[in-house]
Amino acid sequence: MRKGGKGGSTTLTGLNFEEKVDLYKLLEKIPGYNLKKSNERAGIDVYFEKKLVARCFRKHEFYKFLEENNVNWKKIISRKLLPDDAMLVIVRDTLFIIEVKYQQVAGSVDEKLQTCDFKRK
Repeated sequence: MRKGGKGGSTTLTGLNFEEKVDLYKLLEKIPGYNLKKSNERAGIDVYFEKKLVARCFRKHEFYKFLEENNVNWKKIISRKLLPDDAMLVIVRDTLFIIEVKYQQVAGSVDEKLQTCDFKRK
């Protein structure tokens, strides 16, 4: 948050920071990585040396992914949480929830994110 700022959409410093740390742009800069939008499923496919290694999701795309995998998230969490990014690393069978945060005061993002255990079918 900008010192003396009001928070929310009026905090331009945090929004500028989030634009600078765009996960997709960062991945595309790493040699061997290529990103492609799938027309058949949610998110962006991440390839390393032409092999699918991960899938990335932003905000609502994450819930489309859960629906594709028959996960009834409404039974697991009380409300829709919108992470900045989520990355399913296929080669490790691990899902990372990424919340980009810039602030100059104490605090956390725990009000946005909760620990959830989604079992793949």
